[in-house]
Amino acid sequence: MAYEELTVAVLGPGGTGGLLAALLSRAGHRVICLAGDETADTLRTAGIRVRSEKFGDFTSRVEADTTLREPVDACLVAVKHTTLDAALDRVPPATLGDGLIVPVLNGVEHPAALRTRYRPDRVAPAVIRVESTRVAPGVIEHGSPFAEVDLTGERVPRERLDALAEALTAAGPTTRVLPDESAALWAKMSFLAPFALLTTRHGLSLGDVRTKYREELTALVEETAKVSAACGGPADPAQALARYDSFPHGMKSSMQRDAEAGRPLELDAIGGALLRAAERHGVEAPVTARLVRELRDAGH
Repeated sequence: MAYEELTVAVLGPGGTGGLLAALLSRAGHRVICLAGDETADTLRTAGIRVRSEKFGDFTSRVEADTTLREPVDACLVAVKHTTLDAALDRVPPATLGDGLIVPVLNGVEHPAALRTRYRPDRVAPAVIRVESTRVAPGVIEHGSPFAEVDLTGERVPRERLDALAEALTAAGPTTRVLPDESAALWAKMSFLAPFALLTTRHGLSLGDVRTKYREELTALVEETAKVSAACGGPADPAQALARYDSFPHGMKSSMQRDAEAGRPLELDAIGGALLRAAERHGVEAPVTARLVRELRDAGH
């Protein structure tokens, strides 16, 4: 399919959404960021500033509004689970119409919920591997040496997925379309859950977790792999551990950053969802259960 200019809405222009919005705008696409009044005003006047070793330091102009007022080719949903329901009020299904709704969220349970609200054949779940942080409204620090997107949606017309994947790849993040939605979501979940739960529980970076709490990390990775396998996802604990070992020592999870900032945690969307899946499939998950319980007991 030939390269085409898209109109893309971004709901939640934070660390992940802001990075994608800025990259797509820089590549020549029309980008409409959806946020609260104050953030929308800031983005309209100052644009989005990105600091990134991989993509460079740059500022992108974007449009911004508090609600979607016209159809778009795709709406990227990049808010946290904790604010998802309220945020979706900014994207009326009637206005979105034929547009794709592309959740770039952690966890595995949100696509089903989105399909009750929007056209089921236009919900295209995506997973992103990136460390990117909003340090102020419209200011994004992209810290990881990578940004990779997997785009899925078994009921979505393939040409629509291909067009968006091509646009994203040309803008920066390496994007591929995967045929198996469950496998794609669980590939991210099985990697993210141990990383998020342990860095948050111990208040340490990934490098310190993988050295000081190696045994616990290994047990949790093996446990998560069993749940993933039961749900049709990948199960390769050795590969997961090798990936953790290859990442920068100081890398932190978004859940850990939320805990440090006193924000609500996506504990239920990650740890809770993992436990619900384990229970559904009769998989024992004692390490996950303990960590979720300890984090909840700590006030999270």
